[in-house]
Amino acid sequence: MRRLIRFTLLSIGLLVLTGCGFHLRNAPSLPDDINSIVINSATAHAPLGRALHTRLTVYGLNGTYAQTAPVDIHNAVSIYLLPEKLERRLLSVYASGQVAEYELLYNVRYRVQFPDKEAIMASFEVVRDYQDDPDQVLAKSRELELVLDEMRAEAADIIIRRLTSQAAAAKIVK
Repeated sequence: MRRLIRFTLLSIGLLVLTGCGFHLRNAPSLPDDINSIVINSATAHAPLGRALHTRLTVYGLNGTYAQTAPVDIHNAVSIYLLPEKLERRLLSVYASGQVAEYELLYNVRYRVQFPDKEAIMASFEVVRDYQDDPDQVLAKSRELELVLDEMRAEAADIIIRRLTSQAAAAKIVK
């Protein structure tokens, strides 16, 4: 009887997922006429720019810094990274009054320029909880650096995934 119930629930779940149009996502793809992605940033050698360049190579896309290499702008997507902003929000404190936990808010703003199209402004934020231990200052500072690197990598992935939908939106708006 339990097997029948499990099978029924599993079947219903699969039908609902199939019916709503859910499908697994593969690597992001851009239109065929786009040769490369040019990364510009408000600050030279921005950490998010480096993370974005690294993640582009992981996805097999050709990304270059505008400052380091001449690029054919006519068939390239230009991503301009505005200054990033990191905020810390207090979540909890110890009985002694020292901070125990923060919420890290990493705000990303950028502009995408597709060839012969209007620029598209976009923004989002990546959120993480971070536990602070005043007795482990050196270890926690290194952990904070690792968390920030992870947040930048996630932000770069979000930008790359959004490029496909932004390319479609740029194609519609002429």
